[in-house]
Amino acid sequence: MRTLLAALLFVPAVALAEATYPLDRAPIEPRDLVSLQAGARTFVNYCLNCHGAQYMRYNRLGDLGLTEAQIRDNLMFAADKVGETMRVAMSARDGKAWFGVPPPDLSVIARSRGADWLYTYLRAFYRDEKTASGWNNRVFANVAMPHVLWKLQAEQGVAQYDRTVRDLVNFLVYLGEPAARSRKSIGIVVLFVLGVLFVFAYAMKKAFWKDVR
Repeated sequence: MRTLLAALLFVPAVALAEATYPLDRAPIEPRDLVSLQAGARTFVNYCLNCHGAQYMRYNRLGDLGLTEAQIRDNLMFAADKVGETMRVAMSARDGKAWFGVPPPDLSVIARSRGADWLYTYLRAFYRDEKTASGWNNRVFANVAMPHVLWKLQAEQGVAQYDRTVRDLVNFLVYLGEPAARSRKSIGIVVLFVLGVLFVFAYAMKKAFWKDVR
């Protein structure tokens, strides 16, 4: 079930000024490991043929509750070792020949575009015979990317397809900052410790200056 996810941003520079389109809120949950695992599966099956994630190593998927064997047997199609980065299977030269520009790396696409934009964009394709791909997009007019998830959308129906896109976007957000959950947890601990230290420091200050008038 590995199909081609063409570039999210295969457009001329002038298209960066696309018209504003109301974005739906992406119902993602960074702590939902089942959703993240499903998103990882969709990513490697539909995205990794064209798009790489060169700043992410396969073994980091262990953070999602996956064993090394599960990663190796189910998610590694373009690498031999779990310590390798998630590089694209297609060469940059082939990408440029086929699409006019190499497909962009998706390591930080969620940080660049935002989860709401991605969630709405992947659900906003429609048929358009005037385009080369036969598809257009309401969020990004005249984008060159075809709707490569159309079979999933047709098979799953609206509700299930929305969940699939939610899971994919959830994973892309994780991909942009794998350490986000631990960073936030550490931040909370640090703030708590600083709060405790402040109490002690204030008590010491009062003790030292109690006789000073």
